[in-house]
Amino acid sequence: MKDSLTRIAIKIGSNVLTRQNGTLDITRMSALVDQIAELQHMGIEVILISSGAVASGRSEIQPLKKLDSVDQRQLYSAIGQVKLINQYYELFREYGITVGQVLTTKESFATRRHYLNQKNCMTVMLENHIIPIVNENDTISVSELMFTDNDELSGLIASMMNADSLIILSNIDGIFNGPPSDKNSKVIRIIKKGEDLSNYIQTGKSNFGRGGMMTKTNIAQKVADEGIEVIIANGKRDNILLDLINHPEETLCTRFIKGHNQVSSVKKWIAHSDGFAKGGIHVNECATQMLCSEKATSILPIGITHVEGDFEKDDIICIYNPQGLKIGVGKANYNSNDAKLFIGKHGKKPVIHYDYLYIE
Repeated sequence: MKDSLTRIAIKIGSNVLTRQNGTLDITRMSALVDQIAELQHMGIEVILISSGAVASGRSEIQPLKKLDSVDQRQLYSAIGQVKLINQYYELFREYGITVGQVLTTKESFATRRHYLNQKNCMTVMLENHIIPIVNENDTISVSELMFTDNDELSGLIASMMNADSLIILSNIDGIFNGPPSDKNSKVIRIIKKGEDLSNYIQTGKSNFGRGGMMTKTNIAQKVADEGIEVIIANGKRDNILLDLINHPEETLCTRFIKGHNQVSSVKKWIAHSDGFAKGGIHVNECATQMLCSEKATSILPIGITHVEGDFEKDDIICIYNPQGLKIGVGKANYNSNDAKLFIGKHGKKPVIHYDYLYIE
């Protein structure tokens, strides 16, 4: 496996980096840094998506008054991010490796220009052998504009940076075919495209994170469809990263097999943009069948039955089938008023061009 890897994204969850009391687990953090340094020595570029800022900040201060959840995240992350990045800086410096901090928000992925600015920043860092350490900027994010958690962010980063693999480190060994606490439950080692995992997934969330295994699974399947292998493994296991690379068959984890379709950079951006959609279009049965086939093409006004929401040209919009189920997203060629005027008409340019269309 290691011979085929040139760039990997590694997401480390809060429950890997923190102890039960919320303080940073420096021993675990140091062990992971040791392994990442070895990966870089092997010639593999690493992008690190690291949680832990809010959890580490929580242990540093006792608020003078009761705070709501947003105020707590802003306060704890402002303190904790300094502590977290400083710890990484010191640990990597022992190996002569420079790290850089990249703080981002969900809004930063909403426009193509901001998306490309972030990509360029991290590309330049990697070209200069600097490890980007990425985290959501919780000091300015508010509830409705937050990522579900850093799993969602890691999927966006892996896709944006054309990583060969995304490794999501949690505090369990992978996706189980039953409750992880049940001794009879086993880790599902391989997951192929289209597998339904809803019967296996626990809906609970971790102590310090915002998301759960359902989020990890949804992100993993989407990223794998884009041609990036995704691995969910236990970050508290000794030597886990090197074992995943050097001994892939023997190392306990869940692997999502990557798809073989080549997905363009623009389509990768659009694939992860449904959270920014300003409206939507409903298409008829004929258009739905065409879109969901191997012969998917641009969406013409003739196939549209209804337009909803208020959107401008170049906004991201959702695509719905006749039953009202979302089947994809795309970039609008018209504003919503013009799209309504052209419903069902021949001879007009596409409402969504194929190059800016992503079908789920």
